[in-house]
Amino acid sequence: MYFATYQAIAEDERRPGLYKEYAPDFFDLIIVDEAHRGSAHEESNWRNILEYFSPAYQLGLTATPLQEENRNTYEYFGSPVFQYSLRQGIEDGFLSPYIVRRVVTNVDATGWRPRYGQLDRYGRVIPDREYRTQDFERELVLRERTQAIALHLTRFMQENDRFAKTIVFCVDQEHAQEMKQVLNNLNADLVRDIPDYVVRVTAAEGQIGRGLLSQFQEPDTDSPIVVTTSRLLTTGVDVPTCKNIVIARVIGSMTEFKQVIGRGTRVRDDYGKLFFNILDYTGSATQHFADPEFDGFPAQVIEIQIDKDGETVSEETLAEIDPDAPDIPEYPPVDPSDPVLQRRKFYVDEDQVEIAAEMVFFLDANGKQRTMKFTDYTAEKIRTLYPNSAELRMDWRNPKKRNEIVGALEDLGISFEHLATVTNQLDADPFDLLCHIAFSAPIRSRRERATRVAKEEQQFFERYSPAAREILQHLLEKYAAHGVNQFVLPSVLELPPISNYGNASEIADIFGGAIILRHAVERLQTLLYAA
Repeated sequence: MYFATYQAIAEDERRPGLYKEYAPDFFDLIIVDEAHRGSAHEESNWRNILEYFSPAYQLGLTATPLQEENRNTYEYFGSPVFQYSLRQGIEDGFLSPYIVRRVVTNVDATGWRPRYGQLDRYGRVIPDREYRTQDFERELVLRERTQAIALHLTRFMQENDRFAKTIVFCVDQEHAQEMKQVLNNLNADLVRDIPDYVVRVTAAEGQIGRGLLSQFQEPDTDSPIVVTTSRLLTTGVDVPTCKNIVIARVIGSMTEFKQVIGRGTRVRDDYGKLFFNILDYTGSATQHFADPEFDGFPAQVIEIQIDKDGETVSEETLAEIDPDAPDIPEYPPVDPSDPVLQRRKFYVDEDQVEIAAEMVFFLDANGKQRTMKFTDYTAEKIRTLYPNSAELRMDWRNPKKRNEIVGALEDLGISFEHLATVTNQLDADPFDLLCHIAFSAPIRSRRERATRVAKEEQQFFERYSPAAREILQHLLEKYAAHGVNQFVLPSVLELPPISNYGNASEIADIFGGAIILRHAVERLQTLLYAA
């Protein structure tokens, strides 16, 4: 068995071609991976290698669909003898499913038009026209749009996992550099200790970029975490633990789109990588999911409205433009021969840009694509798991079963942090939030639950010594302030003011032993959800 790249064995100005050292009938079978990448083209520099070894059976492997741009591949290799779809790979468990968040800024939703006589960063009059998503970063650079996208991405990672490996596909190298700089600034707390937390990897980085890319591909490395690029990482890059694919440029080709999302389809259950997110800021994913040629629908797609600070405002679709708004004035004619217009891009630094919408796309039980609000999606999934709040409460009271519920919801793309944000219920207990959304139950805050237990469950507290009662009261206070994850032992014992009572062993002795301590903490959680 022999392995080679075309570059290593091809003929060039310095070498006659290593492949010629083998007889044409030397090989019985030749397998060509990434067969769509040029070798089958009649004018390709590598086509003569395949023709030289024509006596052998030649098997071409490709992950791209039949598209006009790679028709030569099919003309050379013939019709596919076996096809394995993305959807089938996901259903069989070999490829990871994904959740799509369609995120829309106000300028992407409605377009952008310059004010009368508006000048760009370099003092040039911006030509009068309406600029749309496909124009941004190609003809018009809106600094605030990049800022809004970076803010939303940063907040998304803060709510889910700041160390989830992420690839941001930008329009060009300049856009990738700007996105890298903004993300660096927004994550200064991490960049201070991890200088390569955000890096740009494009052709311009050369050997340094290849080194950073190699580190990024390793599952065990903690840097880089976020990589901005343009096209360099589209194909041929295996990042098995990549959890976020960020689309910040228009992807018109179905072939390229499948290659882009393919960067996230690897499954690594040993690293907790069972699904990945696609954050689509240009509508490319939405467009291709609607294409009948696409064969791998997402688990869900979310459309979210965000403001200029990257925070979620609403999940409703964008309202229509106000019909009573004043007309935009007529512009003076623009002379296309003006030398100042020969620059490739116009740069606008001050216009306000904010996120306008975020929606979730997913498949229903019949395999049909649906779009709905994130809260409605959550309610539907909860009611699938539990027919009523009483049965949900029964399991939620048990810490072990509660963790199983949380894990099941996370597998469906539902995080409590995001749910609390979109409902503006940051102080609500997760259980009450789920019951409110799924069963229209009243919302109760964590503080309300903690106060009720402190007042009504005195008999429980009186079982323990004064010092033990104080520790349990501190646990209640931590729960009220920060949530149910404060009951995790022994880590919570290492935090003040509980740590003031001693180390974990000493605190356990206050309760009469580790078993009694654990039982007390579990009982406290049960009482929290007793009513």
